[in-house]
Amino acid sequence: MARLTIDRAQKRFGTYTALDEVSLAVEDGEFVAVLGASGCGKTTLLRQIAGFDKLDGGSITIGDRLVSSETHHVPPEHRKIGVVFQSYALWPHMSVAENVAYGLTVAGVRDPERARRVGAALDLVGLTGFADRRPGLLSGGQRQRVALARCLVTEPSLVLLDEPLANLDVHLRASMEEEFSRFHERTGTTMVYITHDQAEAMALADRIAVMDRGRLVQLATPSLLYREPATALVAGFIGDGMVLPVRVLSAPQAGRCKVHVLGVEAIVRCPLDRAAVGDASLCLRARDFRINRSGDEGIAARVERLSYQGGFFRMEVRPVASNDIVLHLDAAEPAPAALGDVVSLGISDGWLIPELAA
Repeated sequence: MARLTIDRAQKRFGTYTALDEVSLAVEDGEFVAVLGASGCGKTTLLRQIAGFDKLDGGSITIGDRLVSSETHHVPPEHRKIGVVFQSYALWPHMSVAENVAYGLTVAGVRDPERARRVGAALDLVGLTGFADRRPGLLSGGQRQRVALARCLVTEPSLVLLDEPLANLDVHLRASMEEEFSRFHERTGTTMVYITHDQAEAMALADRIAVMDRGRLVQLATPSLLYREPATALVAGFIGDGMVLPVRVLSAPQAGRCKVHVLGVEAIVRCPLDRAAVGDASLCLRARDFRINRSGDEGIAARVERLSYQGGFFRMEVRPVASNDIVLHLDAAEPAPAALGDVVSLGISDGWLIPELAA
């Protein structure tokens, strides 16, 4: 196990800046997911940690050892890390045991030590008894576990996972999420997991690092990331949040402020250092809305879509006073309104985003 410290890492490709002074500290034994849309820089960051590319600025330290800087570069094979890629990259002509043992064979490790470590790695990923099979006879999930075992058999101090579940169907993804979680609990290995799937990140990680355009925009636990996004981008990317312009009407009291939004006033959660008044952005989730009883004052909105989700409906509504905004909320069945109906919405919660309104 090892602590990973990234300090103001920079990587450029011509005039394009892929990493813009990214700093990140992963604790010994921690599971951190790096999350973001395509092109945000997350895979570039993984390549710097692994040593596949050289940094243009900043530094990377694994444990107490500097492995990357502008003037110093330790090659991948000497970093004592393991990488699991999206592609299984298994040799089809080799058995499972031979695939897992490949790195040890190259490193000159011989039997019986090699056989012992291969057996232990297969046992760790639940593939004892599969040693003599060829990859072509395995399911997608089993092949991914072989790739994980091949990574682990070299006893890395740090494991990097590059969207390892992207090629699996929904059922296998859920199964492998459980597998990764159990593996991390058993070994306590430091893990950095690259993904564009927020559900994977939320389910697996101790903390999530959200990236955008080469920058780290927020690092937090899954719960804090969902409840208190630091920017409008994070609010919209995580949990399908809706970001609305508001006017802050009061100073924070016990972590709450009064705001004016879509023609009504509401009490929402806010940072303790929030200015007393001014423009801001509010993050709302589907659960933050309620449908008022007849006659109660609220946001008048017309129902534009009803989608049955099994036990409840997802409603998409457009405020009558703001035609360019679409809101969504969940409503228990039977549906409380029909398409075209105008409903009155109340706001029961929300989070005032710390950044200034755009």
